[in-house]
Parts: sequence; C-alpha cells; structure tokens
Amino acid sequence: MENYNFYRTDLLDESEEMVRHRTKTEKNRLKDAGGVALDESRLGRVILTSVTVDGEGEKTIGKKKGSYITLTIPTLTTDDREGLADMSNVLIDKLDEMTAEIPSIKTGKILLIGLGNRDVTPDAVGPMTMDRLRNIVPDYYSDEGGEVFVYAPGVTIQTGLETADFVKAVAAEIKPDLLIVVDALAARDSSRLCRTIQLTDTGIHPGSGVGNSRKEISKETLGMPVIAIGIPTVVDGPVLIADAIDTMFGYIASKINEKESPSSRLSVTPWLHTENKDADRSKLLPIFGDWASWPHEDRIQLFEEVLTSHELRTFISPKEIDSWVSLYADTLSESLTSWIANIKSSH
Repeated sequence: MENYNFYRTDLLDESEEMVRHRTKTEKNRLKDAGGVALDESRLGRVILTSVTVDGEGEKTIGKKKGSYITLTIPTLTTDDREGLADMSNVLIDKLDEMTAEIPSIKTGKILLIGLGNRDVTPDAVGPMTMDRLRNIVPDYYSDEGGEVFVYAPGVTIQTGLETADFVKAVAAEIKPDLLIVVDALAARDSSRLCRTIQLTDTGIHPGSGVGNSRKEISKETLGMPVIAIGIPTVVDGPVLIADAIDTMFGYIASKINEKESPSSRLSVTPWLHTENKDADRSKLLPIFGDWASWPHEDRIQLFEEVLTSHELRTFISPKEIDSWVSLYADTLSESLTSWIANIKSSH
C-alpha cells in the first residue's frame, strides 16, 4: 500500500510527527535532537500538552515556530459544567502566559475575530462566540475610542472575498495590540471531538483541517501578535470508520478473553461487558486475518485511499453538535470576558 499523508488535523499533538513521538524512545530522540520542547501534565481533570517549536524544530517536525497548547478532558460531556469550568480556568491562565510579553496589552486594543460559517453548525463556534462577546464592547468604549473590538467576517462562499483579506482590512483600520481568532477545527481522533481546546501563537490557516485551506492569518501576515483558539468539531469519515473497527476488535478480543476466564462463568448475562483495550488481539487473526494486526494508522490510510474519490468521503460531527457548539460559545465568551476584565483592571 503506497504511503500517503492523509492525516487531516488542525491539532499539533495529533500531527503525524508528534503522534510518532509519543513512544518513550521517540520522545527521548526528539528531546536529544532539540528544537522541540514537549511537556505533558495534568491540572485537575484537564490534560495539558504544551509544545514549543523553535527554528530548528520547525525543520524537524514541519510545524511553524511558536507555542502550541492543548487542553483536553477525555470524559467531558454536554452536561459536565464542572469540566467546562475547569477548561475555562486553565484557558484563562494560558492566555495570561501567552500574552505576558505584550507590554501594551493592558492599555492597548484587543480585536476578537470569530471565523466560520454560522449557517453550518460544526463551523459556527467562532461567530456564535462573537455574538456573545458583543455585549462587552460598550464596557471598553469611551470618547477616545474603543479598546475591545468584535467581528465575525463569515466565509468566502458567503461573501466572495477571502476571510484573511477581511481580517487584514479590519486590523489595518483598528491597529490592535493583539488579535485573538476563534475557529472550529478538524481532528484525526474521534475521541477528541468537542473535548479539546487548542491555543497557539502561530496564527491559523482557515479550513486547512478539511482540505480547504485559505490565506494565513498570523503575525507574519498582519504585523501584530495573533493567538488562535480552536475547538475540534469534525473528524474525517475514514478516521471514524477506523476508530469503530478498532473498538470492535477490542470488544471481540475482550469477549474471547472473558470466555476463556473461569470468572466469566459468574456473569449474570452475556451482555455484561467491560472493554479491555489491552486484550490479546492475536486471537483475532484466525477470524479476520492479518488485517486485525494492522496498526490503526494503516487502517485509516486504507479507508482514505478507498474513499478519496467516493461520495462517502465526508467529515462527521457528534450528534450533540448543536449543544456542544452552544456550550463552547458560552465557555469561550465567558473565559475571554473574564480574561479581558482581569487585564484591563490591573493597569
């Protein structure tokens, strides 16, 4: 099978290079090579991954120089207010860290941009966040002008103009000290959907995760600091198929192990099942052949190759996407409101 790089994702720690460096050997090799600093920790329920890439690291992993931070709660649900509050608190702390070296941030102008199409729910988190943030604009407006600006430019198919050109024009007029961009992202792992927030100071290529990359919005293109905040709301269809098959293989392997275990005779019903991800899958070979032993990435690649020119090639979002997008619009707007209030009140 020819090796294609089909892994469409906007999350740095899901990129092929970073996934490969999850093993202990590759982590050590990455550390020894220099150029990329990877730190993983836990703050309460939030799994925090921080990656710093310098000029040498940019050549090593092919990702832009800068800082990338992801916050994840794998068990997050739409009714988990405590979890969303935890994410919000960590987000505010990380925004403080990423803007600490902008001396004019306390007294300067902040431009908030929500990218995406409000008519397409998985892509609406940016515009919906801006809808909620408009309420704070009067609080930072005086006779001398405004300090906080909010804008949702829409997408090219709605306006006929490049989104980045809209943003550049607005930024040129306002001349903000900081531009914060909020956008929906694509993931390569279905378990990440709506359970992760990514922050980066490297800017953003709108639509890149779904193969529809537009002009870059970054410090290099605009001449001002840019922080991008993204929420993964869609996953490539073939990835979801591969995830489902991997789950099925884990389930069948677990059932085989349970059947061979004396304790399984104590089960009240055969429907009682707890998946064992470490179950011995070699016992699946007589049933499914060598395919059962393929690495997960190889199965994804197979489905990508098969479906690339097929009508089944699609991107998929969770069934609760309406609730997720609304919740994140609330969470991000509340986080940004608190963060702005804190920095503006401290000068």
